[in-house]
Amino acid sequence: MEQYGLIGYPLRHSFSMNFFNDKFKSENINAKYINFEISTIDELKNILEDNPNLKGLNVTIPYKEQVIPYLNQLHKNAQQIGAVNVIKIEKKKLIGFNSDIIGFKNSIRTLLQPYHKLVLVLGTGGSAKAIFFSLRQLGLTPVYVSRLKKSAHILTYEELTPDIIKSHTIIINCTPIGMYPHINESPKIPYELLTKKHLLYDLLYNPDETLFMKLGRARNAIVKNGLEMLLLQAIASWDFWQARI
Repeated sequence: MEQYGLIGYPLRHSFSMNFFNDKFKSENINAKYINFEISTIDELKNILEDNPNLKGLNVTIPYKEQVIPYLNQLHKNAQQIGAVNVIKIEKKKLIGFNSDIIGFKNSIRTLLQPYHKLVLVLGTGGSAKAIFFSLRQLGLTPVYVSRLKKSAHILTYEELTPDIIKSHTIIINCTPIGMYPHINESPKIPYELLTKKHLLYDLLYNPDETLFMKLGRARNAIVKNGLEMLLLQAIASWDFWQARI
């Protein structure tokens, strides 16, 4: 029996295991999907040794960047992004891909309007890097927002002036802020400045509507969670593992 799995920490509310095991059952695929909750990326070596039938892995927080040195090869997009969320295992060779860009682009594309040009990307981790790359491919202009001033090209939350909020009509939460069980937390942006022209997209999907989304909806902004993106990137993961992409 082939094995697939997910590495990350924590994984108690993971979507992937149920999705893939339901897929395998409904399509009579002789495979199973396992969650590998690991406290450090070094534990990946043990997973590979203990599970010789592994054919592929998904990678989630906080290892999308940390996993790269453990791989033998990177797909072009994953290399350009600097983050990996899919690993194909082929004859003990580990090949890294990024399916987040596929899921995100196909999820947000139908929501875009002509006035959606500038984007605030909240966070600078592996998911944020994939989103930033995707936005550029869609012809939009993103800028990172972080708690710390990491470079001149990254805004801090304190630098989000009324003019910036007015012109950046898409705001994407790529941080874990607001994820269950911390449902009463949200990124510290000036929600009172939002309008009906704003699109707030949260990569989180648990809860269904985060506080970030609720505060946006209260200002008549369009809001969307990350569940569809997660589904689409999971399908793309399977295609990577089956060499269909």
